[in-house]
Amino acid sequence: MQMEKKDIRALSKEQLRDFFVSNGDQPFRGNQVYEWLWSKGAHRFEDMTNVSKVTRTMLEDNFVINHIKVDQMQRSEDGTVKNAVRLHDGLVVESVLIPTNTRTTACVSSQVGCSLDCNFCATARLKRMRNLEPAEIYDQVIAIDKESRLYYNHPLSNIVFMGMGEPLMNYNNVIKAIEMITSEEGLGMSPKRITVSTSGVPKMIKKLADDEVKFKLAVSLHSAIDEIRSRIMPFSTNFPLADLRESLEYWYLKTKSKITYEYVVWKDINDNKASIDALVKFCKYVPCKVNLIEYNPIDDGEFQQASDESINGYIQALEANGIVAKVRRSRGKDIDAACGQLANKEA
Repeated sequence: MQMEKKDIRALSKEQLRDFFVSNGDQPFRGNQVYEWLWSKGAHRFEDMTNVSKVTRTMLEDNFVINHIKVDQMQRSEDGTVKNAVRLHDGLVVESVLIPTNTRTTACVSSQVGCSLDCNFCATARLKRMRNLEPAEIYDQVIAIDKESRLYYNHPLSNIVFMGMGEPLMNYNNVIKAIEMITSEEGLGMSPKRITVSTSGVPKMIKKLADDEVKFKLAVSLHSAIDEIRSRIMPFSTNFPLADLRESLEYWYLKTKSKITYEYVVWKDINDNKASIDALVKFCKYVPCKVNLIEYNPIDDGEFQQASDESINGYIQALEANGIVAKVRRSRGKDIDAACGQLANKEA
């Protein structure tokens, strides 16, 4: 029975160097190949033009490069680009390029489907099929960087882990992907330009703080009242707001990095004074800012966008208490690329 070949990008640079030494070659060959795999983004061994044909054949015999393929690309009337990304095993995730006048942001996925069960999110309905590997996350960024250069004449400026999946439920692979994205041997991007968004897993937020990460943290909050939050995000029954608050205080103590709360206001769910007062109170525990996000329907009527009056009520209360708040209008709605809409409809 033939052994399944290992993805070469699962090897560290040291392991690559050791592989070449054990096959009678020089260790520097590992450096060369590593550069091709990461900073040059090679998807085929035959593309490694400064490596001999004999060496390329040896690599072909021992390894594969499980790269992604952009199966379908859609462009919105507002300039947003959505990629349906085919993985080596045939599964599909989606990633999005969001342009503004001053920057381009990649919204990347970390899981096929999602580990959690937020009722308002299309991705959650897919359930989790598997975690993405670090290289699969990295490849999404590379693809969007190319599109940013092609369509907007400048490199990708920001990355948000707000696509499919809960990043903290794929902790090790997300961290490894970010290490490569920020490494000079990878994309060399500043960690300050990267935001990891979580639905709120207290234990893993504390781990982020202990690991002294340099990227930013965003939390999908949506309610600061446990009863309402567990209705819209059932998993949060296991992670009450008191635990989330404690983990965020710990995060700030360790990192001194402000939190961003993502918050959707829905009609007849959290568009009331009690919800506004609870959010204001929650925001006072840790330095933060609030993004009030426009809701994007996902085919049913259970969740409906709140009125502008309700959203203005939030803005006024937050600002009166010295809390920075902004309304984020969704981009790419016409191609189902907006927040909560990623669900592989085309796959």
